[in-house]
Amino acid sequence: MKKKWLATCCVICMTGLVGCEKTAVSDNKLEQEIQQREEIKQPVTYEQEQMIDPIVEVVDPTTSKVLKTISPKEFGFDTDPQAYQKHIEQLAREWARGTDTSNGYDQRMMLDRLDENGQVIKGKPQIILKESELVERIIEASATGGQVEMPLYITESGYYFEDLPLLEEVVVASYTTYFNRADLGRNKNIELSARAIHNVIVGSGDYFSFNTIVGPRDEANGYQPAPEIINKKVVMGIGGGICQTSSTLFNAVDQIPVKYVERHHHSLDVGYVPKGRDATVSYDTLDFRFQNSNDVPFLIKASYGENSLTIEIRTAEKYVELLKKS
Repeated sequence: MKKKWLATCCVICMTGLVGCEKTAVSDNKLEQEIQQREEIKQPVTYEQEQMIDPIVEVVDPTTSKVLKTISPKEFGFDTDPQAYQKHIEQLAREWARGTDTSNGYDQRMMLDRLDENGQVIKGKPQIILKESELVERIIEASATGGQVEMPLYITESGYYFEDLPLLEEVVVASYTTYFNRADLGRNKNIELSARAIHNVIVGSGDYFSFNTIVGPRDEANGYQPAPEIINKKVVMGIGGGICQTSSTLFNAVDQIPVKYVERHHHSLDVGYVPKGRDATVSYDTLDFRFQNSNDVPFLIKASYGENSLTIEIRTAEKYVELLKKS
């Protein structure tokens, strides 16, 4: 009897243990299912981030607007770095210099001038887009993407407002050329171009461009047909004669220390200045340009008479010694 009771107890205990084991297994399975569900719910963001290609936005710093969006991968940043760099260099060149259908950022300085009452007529600053710097910035940003500002360098005219009333004090250089008063069309062109450069302020470090200051020589601006020299031939053209103005200016500014940027000779000798002392110009092609490499400003004065043109370079008395050639 005692043995039978012991056997019954063992069976009950074993049954109880089996039940406990089944319960533990069920609990573990439930925990695994919950964990799997939680893992499914978690977004796999790192894979999505790897799939997004970087882009570079080129920004105009003057307006904060995005000028262009570049996809480095599309243009071979990873596969052909040299071709990619050439593509970026071409874009930078077009943005700086312009194309047939759009203007570039580069802008020559339009110098300030004085009106008849001595008031300043503001021109425009010089603007330079540094192409090599822009290319470097874009390539740097191409690996990770981001915004790149255009490196625009803006230069205002180099003079002090308080100096303006003093700039007419002393004539430091002067030159006169003569013309035939009977050549009405040619003389009108000389008069108009002389008026355009009259009272122009050339500050320290400023660049003077004859074509920029005078502008287009066309009928809309009052210029007349007159003889001009082209390829060793004398032909009729609108604006003929203005080279006498640019050549007279050259002979005046050549008496002070300036740095010449661009100057051209006629294909034939001209009679109004000695041989080799001319400065021919043609709008959009040939220009007469120089830089005021002095630390002081000066003023250009042009006087048109019945048969002569005189151009003077004036400055304040305190600056005279600084405008003398060594």
